[in-house]
Amino acid sequence: MDNSLQSLEQIRASALDMAVRFGPKVLVAILIMGAGYMVARWFGRLLDRLLVRLNLDAPVRSLLCRIAQLFVLAIFAIMALQNLGIELLPLIAGLGVAGAGIALAMQGLLGNLVAGLSIIFTRPFHLGDYISIADEEGEVLDISLFTTTLGHTDLSRVVIPNRKIVGEILHNYGQIRRLDISLSVSYTNDADAALALVGEVLAANPKVLKDPLPRLGVLRLTETGMTISVRPWVMVPDYESAIGELNKTILAAFAQKGIALALPRYEVRMLGEPALQPG
Repeated sequence: MDNSLQSLEQIRASALDMAVRFGPKVLVAILIMGAGYMVARWFGRLLDRLLVRLNLDAPVRSLLCRIAQLFVLAIFAIMALQNLGIELLPLIAGLGVAGAGIALAMQGLLGNLVAGLSIIFTRPFHLGDYISIADEEGEVLDISLFTTTLGHTDLSRVVIPNRKIVGEILHNYGQIRRLDISLSVSYTNDADAALALVGEVLAANPKVLKDPLPRLGVLRLTETGMTISVRPWVMVPDYESAIGELNKTILAAFAQKGIALALPRYEVRMLGEPALQPG
C-alpha cells in the first residue's frame, strides 16, 4: 500500500514538474500557431484581392493564395517548434527521407500535380472554353491541381487527370462555336434570294452572334440542286439549341417564300418488263 502511494506521488511530482517546465512553452506554441492561422487567412484574402486586379484566373489565384498561406503557417510552425526547444535539423532530415518514400509511392498523383501546375500557369484553356482533348470534348467547368472537368451537352461530366492533358494535341474552340448547316436548294430558285432569306433568319435569332459575322454562300453544285453553306457563330451553351431553332426557322421561311428544297432522284426499274426502246 505504501509503495503504491509512493508511486502515485512520484507520478504526480513528475507531472507537476513537466507542467511547470513545459506548460508555458506549450501554451506559447499554441498561441503562436493560432496567431499564424489568423495571419495566414488575412494574408490569403489580401493576396486574392491583389491578384483579382491582375485579371488572373480563379484557379491560379486559389493556388497562389494556398501556397502563400502554407508558407506563412510554416514560418509560424518553425517559431513554435523553436519555442519548444526542438532541434530542427534532425526533424528536417527525417522529413526529407519520408518525403522521398512518399514521392516514390505517389508518382501518378505527383505527375497530375505537376501537370496541373503547368496547365494553371501556361493557361492553354480557361473556364468556359470548349476543348477537345484525349478523345473527349466539352466545356471546361473546373481546373484543379490534379484533374480537369469537362461538361457535355447531356449534362454529364468527364473528369480527366491532368497528366493525360499535358503533351497531347488540344483543340480549343474558345467560348464560341461555329454551326455548320448545309441546305440543298432546287435549281428552280434564285440563289441570291435564298441566301438573303437565310441571312434574315440569322439576324432575327438572338443566339446568333453579330461578331464574327455569319458566313453564307453556295458551297457546291450537285445533280439535284445547289448546296448552301450556313455558318453562324453562337456561344458554347447555345450550340445544341441553336441548331434546332435555325433549321426549323429556315424551313418555315422557305415554305413561306416558296423556295423549294432539292429532292433526290431515284431510278426505278420493274423486273420482268421489257425496257422501253427509244423512238
